Amino acid sequence: MNNTMEINSTDAALDALPGDDYLALDATEMAHRMRDDGLPPGALLGAALARCRAVNEQVNAVVLDHGELAVERLMARVESGAAREGVLAGVPMLLKDLNTYLAGTVTTNGSRLLADAVADHSSTVTQRYEQAGMLIFGKTASPEFGLTTTTESAQWGPTRNPWNLAYSVGGSSGGAAAAVAAGIVPVAHATDGGGSIRIPASYCGVFGLKPTRYRIPQGPGSFEGWFGASCGHVVSRTVRDSALLMDVSHGHETGSPYWLAPEHSSFVEQMNRDPGRLRIGLVSGNLTGVPLDPDIQRVLDETVALLCKLGHEVESVALPVDAGQLFSAHGAVTSTALLAAVTDRETAMGRSMDEDHLEPISRHILANARNTSAETLFRARRAFERIGQQMELMLGRFDLLLSPVTASLTPRLEVLSLQNRYEDYTRDIVGSVAYTVLANVTGQPSMSVPSGFGRENLPIGMMFTAGLCREGLLLSLARQLEVSRPWAHLRASL
Repeated sequence: MNNTMEINSTDAALDALPGDDYLALDATEMAHRMRDDGLPPGALLGAALARCRAVNEQVNAVVLDHGELAVERLMARVESGAAREGVLAGVPMLLKDLNTYLAGTVTTNGSRLLADAVADHSSTVTQRYEQAGMLIFGKTASPEFGLTTTTESAQWGPTRNPWNLAYSVGGSSGGAAAAVAAGIVPVAHATDGGGSIRIPASYCGVFGLKPTRYRIPQGPGSFEGWFGASCGHVVSRTVRDSALLMDVSHGHETGSPYWLAPEHSSFVEQMNRDPGRLRIGLVSGNLTGVPLDPDIQRVLDETVALLCKLGHEVESVALPVDAGQLFSAHGAVTSTALLAAVTDRETAMGRSMDEDHLEPISRHILANARNTSAETLFRARRAFERIGQQMELMLGRFDLLLSPVTASLTPRLEVLSLQNRYEDYTRDIVGSVAYTVLANVTGQPSMSVPSGFGRENLPIGMMFTAGLCREGLLLSLARQLEVSRPWAHLRASL
């Protein structure tokens, strides 16, 4: 593995856009330049590869290099006359190295157990990105099987926060968020099973929206992740890129038993609507009892003040949720999913895994899963439904809920590593999962909006959660906040 993206021999053919020009563009503007301004077909991919070579060694965001494959596909599009076809033609893209596939390439799930697992098919979402004209040139780091809220693994090493290299990027979509914050790409594929889009987005100062469960396809190999708790989408520098990528990727896929009703208007159109006067429930107390960090409290207070200035009504609320039931159900589902994944891999290898194939915390979770009964798993699914009903009833009183993304500030690297002792890990992780897991269990859309900075020059996001299928409302408010308190121009110094 070489993280420096050494395909220099192709650079001349790509006619790369100058670095500063590339960094100034989001994906929406890139597509416009490609489609309407005659930008050379390889200009954006060339710039992305150059930027990756320049900064990836510092942050370790891109861990699988598919640059040569991206160039080959670009050249094939040029030869067929299709280089400018698609709403995102020529825009560079990165996939998360977790349960998302590009045929003929490896997806490791951040684990040594899958270090040589070559995919025989492309995921539906991958196909939709490519049909839109995007050029996938690599995969971003994930912790082992997405099991923790930092992105550090024995397989790939630590991914470092572009804002302060001693700190975590969050997890499990930490590589994606770091790649966007570092300017390698303006938007990157991500997934969220317990906060894995929103936590890295908050830590890295980018925008991240977890959609309603089943909004974005997860097949064709498997149509549901963690009983619907895990969803895919992107992290991005701008709100409009998130809306555009949802337009490109959402919708029912053949064979899936899960789907949502088609939208009557595009998510970009919904984003551009005035959200009107919203009634917002303020959730400051959290489900793990961790005291809110003073810097996060300050940013929360500033966000409330801004919302009131914009004409919204904010009222304090308490969550009607049994925290023990929530985390027990989520833990039973995620651990059993790990057991199934390991068993599938052992079957494919034709032998049992080696002792060092999994990290210590993963092995502990796996051992717990072997003692999980069918009844426990059935009751976990029932708990998902019960908690979801409770939250939908609450959101009948409010348009949105506001809370911090995490209770504690971005941790230093190694604090939440799966290499730690289990007792230390469970003690330290509660500050990062104090708010996010709920929306995964209920299936509701939820987003992290860049909102300020704390100590050590580290970004802080605020989280908004809506009722099922109300991503358009979240995007509309996010766009209003983006205009009122811009963040896309803020850059980490690399």
